Amino acid sequence: MKKIAVMGSGNGSNFETIVKYFAQKPEMEVDITCLTDDVNAYILTRAKNLGVKYKYLPFEQNGSYFAVNNFDLIVLAGYMRILPDDVLNLGKFINIHPSLLPAFKGKDAIHRAFDAGVKVSGVTIHHVTSELDGGKIIAQYPVLIGNLMHFDEFEAEIHNLEHKLYPIVIEKLLKDEVFDFADLLGGCSG
Repeated sequence: MKKIAVMGSGNGSNFETIVKYFAQKPEMEVDITCLTDDVNAYILTRAKNLGVKYKYLPFEQNGSYFAVNNFDLIVLAGYMRILPDDVLNLGKFINIHPSLLPAFKGKDAIHRAFDAGVKVSGVTIHHVTSELDGGKIIAQYPVLIGNLMHFDEFEAEIHNLEHKLYPIVIEKLLKDEVFDFADLLGGCSG
C-alpha cells in the first residue's frame, strides 16, 4: 500500500483528478489523505464527496504532522504556501506549476505567460524546495498558444494538461519509474 498526502489550499480539481485516476487502477493500492491549510477550501468538500480521508492542517503544524505521519509521496496541488526545509526534509514533496519552469514562477503564471505573448507555455512537475518553484524538474509538457487563441481557451488547455499529466507522474514516482512523453500520450486515451 502506497500512502499519498495531497496538500491544497483551494479548489482541488487536481486532487479530484488524482483520486479518480487511482480509483480506476485497483492494481495499485493507494491510500490518499487530503490536507489543507484553509478550513474553507473547496478541496475539503471534494474530499468528503469522494470519501477520502481529510484533515485541516494549519501551516504551523506541518512539521509535527509529517514527523509522525509517513507518506510515500506528498503532492502539492494548489498549496499556496512555501514549506521550510525542516518540513521538506520529512518526506518526498512534489508540486505542479502551470508554466514551463523556470519561466513564470509564482502566482498567476497562466495570466502572466499569456499577457507576455509567449507562443509556448505548459505544465511543470517538480520536486519542492524552499525556493518558490525552484526544485528539480521531474516532467514538463508544452501547450502551444496560437495567435487566435483566447485566454479562456489557453487556461482550459493548461488545466486539462495538468489533470492528465499529474496522476501519471505520481504513478511513475510511486513505482520508482521515470516519466516519458509516451506515458502521457498513452494516458490520454480515456
